[in-house]
Amino acid sequence: MTYCVAIHVNAGLVFCSDSRTNAGIDNVSTYSKMHTFSWPGERFFVLLSAGNLATTQAVVKKLSSDIPNGLVPNLQSARTMQEAADYVGIISTQVQRQQSERDTANTNFEATFIFGGQIADEPPGIFMVYPQGNYIHESSEHPFLQIGEMKYGKPILDRVIKRDLDLERAARCCLVSMNSTIRSNVTVGPPVELLIYEQDSLQEGRRCLYAEDNPFGRELAEKWNEGLMLALENLPPFPWEITPGAGCE
Repeated sequence: MTYCVAIHVNAGLVFCSDSRTNAGIDNVSTYSKMHTFSWPGERFFVLLSAGNLATTQAVVKKLSSDIPNGLVPNLQSARTMQEAADYVGIISTQVQRQQSERDTANTNFEATFIFGGQIADEPPGIFMVYPQGNYIHESSEHPFLQIGEMKYGKPILDRVIKRDLDLERAARCCLVSMNSTIRSNVTVGPPVELLIYEQDSLQEGRRCLYAEDNPFGRELAEKWNEGLMLALENLPPFPWEITPGAGCE
């Protein structure tokens, strides 16, 4: 399983992904699910992947090779983020079709992606690209997207993520969301990759890798746990805890 999340705030974009792949109890490996494509000063893209590993690797290879091979469209020829997302969807469906045509075991080759970034002076954006090749844009009410095992890390995002949140707080929220998922699902695991992109910089921003024993990651998890326990202790008491015999009013 996988968990990836991307956040779009006024100051820029934040991307976060785990690195665990699972093809059965005895076949657990580590692969990066965060891929970047950069033309400094012109455009910058991030691709987060979930689903069949053969498909996601083939999609990344195709996106990287189309430009030097002179194939159009490509990531460098796209004029808008929507065009670039369309192109990613086209490549994904092509790869899935090719994989399925060679398959004799009814394998599921579907893959889902989060694609984000910025082109020139166009506003940045993030998109969820479905296995069918279509995509959705993040909404102003919920300026984040998730793929993979999303249910455990979603509550904190729903409560905290707003457009006016600063990048560092959004990044810490991503890590807390990832930590909650890792604690609840053993198929999601470290190393955790985090990328913070500042709007209009048009180059790869701050990229961090947090292994299981990373001191910052461990401290962040401990502080979050302490905060949850403190919040629990500060919840209002039931009426009967104050006045014995009271009801539920």
